[in-house]
Amino acid sequence: MVRNTVTDLDNLTQALARNLKHLRAERGFTLDALAARAGVSRGMLIQIEQARTNPSVGTVVKIGDALGVSITSLLDFDQEPQVRLVPPEQAVRLWSTEAGSHSTLLAGTEAPGPLELWHWTLVPGDASSSDPHPIGTTELVHVTAGTLTLEVDGDTYTVPAGTSACFESHVPHGYRNDGTETVEMTMAVSVPEPR
Repeated sequence: MVRNTVTDLDNLTQALARNLKHLRAERGFTLDALAARAGVSRGMLIQIEQARTNPSVGTVVKIGDALGVSITSLLDFDQEPQVRLVPPEQAVRLWSTEAGSHSTLLAGTEAPGPLELWHWTLVPGDASSSDPHPIGTTELVHVTAGTLTLEVDGDTYTVPAGTSACFESHVPHGYRNDGTETVEMTMAVSVPEPR
């Protein structure tokens, strides 16, 4: 007996395909124009729109930035209610390592520009780097456990538990755990409204 099991990943792949096609058409971008704007190959965009691939978080972020929308908009298909509750089982884990580090997109919105709320776990020795976001993008990080090593444009900052950091993320940046205790943090990312 063959079971047809639809996984969360299958649902995300289908939502990404549908939303990417819709948003690209809504903005009047050709595949070539969006590829150039996002720094992603035309072939990758075709595979995503046909739900034939599961792109990296970095690729989805680049596409979202190029379209002026959050990752939430690319992965979500129901954004109608004025108040939208996101139960824990609908939070989306978008990055993880074999060691156990991970990031989870908790919620997001588009008003006035994309705004995302994340929960991150970084086990000792793990790190995540990010390409620059559009000019005007701001990130807020609040560390609740451990000590985060924050890198912003080549400078390093130590952010212990109970401390928050705010920075403009249109430059290379990343998060590391150089300590012996797991880092837990909450992050908000605000991307400016597309012009």
